[in-house]
Amino acid sequence: MQEIIESAWDDRSLLQNWEVKKAIREVIAALDAGELRVAEPQADGIWLTHEWLKKAILLYFPIQEMQTMEVGPFEFHDKIPLKKGFEEKGVRVVPQALARYGSFIEKGAILMPSYVNIGAWVGSGTMVDTWATVGSCAQIGRNVHLAGGVGIGGVLEPPQATPTIIEDDCFIGSRCIVVEGVHVEREAVLGANVVLTQSTHIIDVTGSKPVILKGRVPARSVVIPGAYTKQFPAGEYQVACALIIGQRKESTDKKVSLNDVLREYQVSG
Repeated sequence: MQEIIESAWDDRSLLQNWEVKKAIREVIAALDAGELRVAEPQADGIWLTHEWLKKAILLYFPIQEMQTMEVGPFEFHDKIPLKKGFEEKGVRVVPQALARYGSFIEKGAILMPSYVNIGAWVGSGTMVDTWATVGSCAQIGRNVHLAGGVGIGGVLEPPQATPTIIEDDCFIGSRCIVVEGVHVEREAVLGANVVLTQSTHIIDVTGSKPVILKGRVPARSVVIPGAYTKQFPAGEYQVACALIIGQRKESTDKKVSLNDVLREYQVSG
């Protein structure tokens, strides 16, 4: 299937071919079932992005036709159907939660009124809380809490770009925004309203001198919103950043550990 997808990516006229359409739809079905995954962690901790799967998702749109979908009193008009069969999948879905076909929600996950886009992967024990959104191809680990209004950005293009990644046991506080393929490593805690893009300064202020990171939050970091002074032609102004103010302690009971760290660092959830 990869060869077919790569060929169609280079020559879009092949999208008229029935076998090509069949291969694309089989890939999306495999993503929906969790048999394939856009990005996967490797033994060395590095995440491998499968570019051809992102290409398949992008090729899926032009071969799909618009259709009207009715769910009770609600009507939708789109190319991508909604995900179904949550009972047999063992996923709790609260009314007004929507997951698009081609996303994978692992058994034991909980979707409050929220949205999960195509290509995304959401792990067991994770709660996607009220009005949180999980963008296309985003990878959300197990036992993660995406609090109310969290925005996890999607990354489809360019195909080689790493999607936004939230690893296992993270807590992402209310109204946080994590986009542009930012990587939040395991057990990290983001306080409310933290905004992370690839250009955001993530400043570790726990030592005697600040250490500036970009695009990655180290494992078990406790992060809050901050600002730093930057000189512009018109004068000095405050620029938003994120501050690493401490480390979440190792604990066998992640929930107790999380409550402790929120209190210890006075972090808003």
